Amino acid sequence: MSSLCRGCFETGPETGGPARCPACGGHRLVRHPELHALEIAHIDCDAFYANVEKRDRPELRDKPVIIGGGRRGVVAAACYVARVYGIHSAMPMFKALKACPDATVLRPDMAKYRQVGRQVRDLMLETTPLVEPLSIDEAFLDLSGTAALHGGSPATTLARLARRIEDEVGVTASIGLSYSKFLAKIASDLDKPRGFAVIGRAEAEDFLIDKPVGIIWGVGKALKRSLERDGIRTIRDLRRHEEIALMARYGAIGKRLYRFARGRDARHVEPNAPAKSISAETTFDRDIADSKILLAEIWPLCEKVARRLKQAGLAGHGVTLKLKTKDFKQLTRSRRLPDPTRLAEALYQSVRPLIEREADGRHFRLIGVGASDLVDGDLADPPDLVNPQRDRQAKVEKAIDAVRAKLGDAAIGKGRGL
Repeated sequence: MSSLCRGCFETGPETGGPARCPACGGHRLVRHPELHALEIAHIDCDAFYANVEKRDRPELRDKPVIIGGGRRGVVAAACYVARVYGIHSAMPMFKALKACPDATVLRPDMAKYRQVGRQVRDLMLETTPLVEPLSIDEAFLDLSGTAALHGGSPATTLARLARRIEDEVGVTASIGLSYSKFLAKIASDLDKPRGFAVIGRAEAEDFLIDKPVGIIWGVGKALKRSLERDGIRTIRDLRRHEEIALMARYGAIGKRLYRFARGRDARHVEPNAPAKSISAETTFDRDIADSKILLAEIWPLCEKVARRLKQAGLAGHGVTLKLKTKDFKQLTRSRRLPDPTRLAEALYQSVRPLIEREADGRHFRLIGVGASDLVDGDLADPPDLVNPQRDRQAKVEKAIDAVRAKLGDAAIGKGRGL
């Protein structure tokens, strides 16, 4: 049994050992037979938005803090004190405040969170160039071949990295260490906050067997319901089915179901993994049923998505409408575009019939639009002899972008944005 003290970074080959580190007396020990042989990690900052705010406002350190958009919005993040009251992300704000009336509610400051996230990312990149970001505050790391560089095993290097994040950035992070991305991500959730959990090769199949099938990355609500209808609720149930049968029943993801259920994941950490979608959404102050008002609300979101596509050098081959009813039922409607686009006007015209179809008298509290099936921006909006208006739209939008770049976003816009 190998051990590591996260206080002084002392390592040892103990077979049991005392509850505290023999070198420093600390109790933050990690023990695992494969501890110093594993190289794939998932690092996830703890309650990131809330902890950034607590860092900047020490008087809130021991108080419940919720990050969100007011009573009509939803919880974007909740600190661990607030989570004791059952508060979690995506929870309606009115329910969160009912559960914890004394919570401090703060509006998200995304510019600040992005800046802090970049600081965390820079520390990761100092540790290894093989960093695959998943969000503003989490990433996979491959530490293969770094032992000589850092003078210690990947486990020791990760413990030092977590300390640097805490000391230099002022937020805490949890680490999952394994031999694959799938299991490293699961491990990082096992010991939060300030955790360090390990899943090795020898234990992987036994560890997974009684877990719910939803633990598999890529199993969303719809697929989970389909699996449960077929009597597949746990990994044990899943293992009763052959790979070919799962693929025949569930398509390409059947291969992932079969392999992940057995702890097999051959995916590499990809430092430049492309974004899969770009989206924007807004929650209304009052529920909206009128299609004209919904269309007015979706236009600035189309502009925001188009701007992000252009900044990223990407284009979307698909568009998705997201709506949430007043009773929090979420609807998504998608369509494939004839050609990839990064024009706000093209996104708007594509999503417009989807909105008109869904606006059947129901009241909605949220609307969003996203571009999916992303491709290189050079493929965007090719000339179309059948639709010469496209070229004109592209020129108009390019001119608007140029004016805004010089004078600001409020300098010019289309009439429907007024």
